[in-house]
Amino acid sequence: MRILALDIGTGTQDILLFDSDRAIENCVQLIVPAPTVIAADRIRKATAARKPLVLTGTNMGGGPVTGALQAHVDAGLPVHALPAAATTFDDDPEMVCAMGVTIVSPDEAASLSGVRVQLRDLDLGMVRAALQAFDVTPTWDALAVAVFDHGDAPPGYSDRKFRFDHLRTQLTENSRDVFSMTYLAEEAPRYLTRMQSVIETAGNETPLLLMDTAEAAVLGGLEDPHVAAQSCKLVANVGNEHTLAFHLHDTTIQGIFEHHTQILSQTGLENYLTSLVDGSIDNDAVWRDMGHGAVVVEGGESPGFLSVTGPMRRMLERSKLDPYFATPHGSMMLAGSYGLIRGWAEREPSWREEILHALRSG
Repeated sequence: MRILALDIGTGTQDILLFDSDRAIENCVQLIVPAPTVIAADRIRKATAARKPLVLTGTNMGGGPVTGALQAHVDAGLPVHALPAAATTFDDDPEMVCAMGVTIVSPDEAASLSGVRVQLRDLDLGMVRAALQAFDVTPTWDALAVAVFDHGDAPPGYSDRKFRFDHLRTQLTENSRDVFSMTYLAEEAPRYLTRMQSVIETAGNETPLLLMDTAEAAVLGGLEDPHVAAQSCKLVANVGNEHTLAFHLHDTTIQGIFEHHTQILSQTGLENYLTSLVDGSIDNDAVWRDMGHGAVVVEGGESPGFLSVTGPMRRMLERSKLDPYFATPHGSMMLAGSYGLIRGWAEREPSWREEILHALRSG
C-alpha cells in the first residue's frame, strides 16, 4: 500500500510517500518550499520586472503570497485575479478589491497581458515530476493532505474566533479522541474553503483524507514512542505562524490552546501552557492577546510531560517546562505527514493493520 501524505505549511511542504512494503525510514521523504512561498517568489519576479500580474487558480494559504501581492500593488503595478484565486487573500471580494486587486472573469483574464501565477496548495504534477526525477514510480493508493484553514467567517466576524469556533466544535461534537480530527473528502465542512479547494484540485483519482496542519503535527508527534508512553501530557506544535497545544490523557483531549507564534515569547508560551493544564486559561484573554483561543474540558493538574514539534520549537529551548523535542520515526519535520498516515489507519479499518505494522516494524 502506498499513501502520498503532504503537510502543507507556511514555510515548507513536507511530503512522505508511505509504502507499507518498506521500512518507514526508507520511504521517500521530501522537505521542499511551501506552495505559498513558491507563488510569492513568482510574484516578486513579476514585480522586479515591472510587469502586470494575473492570478489564476484557486484558494490557497496566504502568508508569503499575500505579502508579495501587497508589495506588487505598492509598487504601482496592476493585479488582476480570478474570483477563486482572490479568496486566497480574503473571502470577501470587497476586501480583496480594497487591497488593489481587480477581480475578473476567466474570459477577461484570457485577454490580459502580464505574468500569470497559478495559486493552489496542491500540485500533484510537481510532486510526480520530482519523484520521476529519482526514478520513483509516481503512483499511490490514497492521498492525505494537511492545510491550515481559518474557514470562511461571516462578514464582520473575526477569522481568529471563527477558526477557534471550529476547533471547539471538533472537540465537543467528536469523541474527544485526538485521532478523530480527520475528514474524508466528503466529510469536510463547506466553510473550510482551503480544504474544499484541495478536494477540487485533487479530483476523484484516489481516496482523500484531510487534516489541519497543526492537528496533524500533534497526532504525528505521538508516533514518537517516548511521547506515546506518557499517560498525561502536553503536546505542542510550534509552527512558523501558529502554535497549537493539546492537553491529553493518553489520546483523550482535556484542553486546546492556539496562538500566533510570532507574538509569543518563551515566558508567555510557558504561562499559557501551564494555565491550559491547570484549567485557569482564559479564552477571551488569549483572543485579546491576538491569539485564537483556548478551551478546557478538564484541568486541575500541574504541568508534567511536554512534547514539542514544529520548525519554531527552539522557542522552548531551556524552558522551565523541560520540553522533550519529539522526533517521530527520526524526523521532526515529517510529524504532520506521519500524523496523516496514522489518520488513514484510523479511518479505513481494512488498511489499519497494514499501516500500523509498517509504522512499527522499521
